[in-house]
Amino acid sequence: MLDRIVRNTAIGCALVAVGYALVRRSWLAGAAVIGGGLLISISYWAIRGAVDAALARRASAESPYASMRLPLVKFFTRHVILALAAYGMMVRLHLDPLGLLAGVSSVVIGLAAEVLRDLRWRRFP
Repeated sequence: MLDRIVRNTAIGCALVAVGYALVRRSWLAGAAVIGGGLLISISYWAIRGAVDAALARRASAESPYASMRLPLVKFFTRHVILALAAYGMMVRLHLDPLGLLAGVSSVVIGLAAEVLRDLRWRRFP
């Protein structure tokens, strides 16, 4: 299911990028939306890595609290990378902040598509 949400998010981000570029009549507007999609993918990578590490630690025989330092450092380091990427996109590349917000919000499109898929197959009594 997560793979479908990721795929739907990428498709939604591309569609929003094309639409936003057409509305703003600038290819940089579309690039801003793609940049926002890149930011949400970095965030997904950070969260998924931390959850996978926590689950791996819990499944192993060692103490779950003693060995959680490295995954937490990696988690916060990835979010520092995310903050630096957002700074670079807005300040250095001068991308449209609304386009970045639209790209980051494209995850809602992926989730909505999955909810609609589930509702379509569900039978209500």
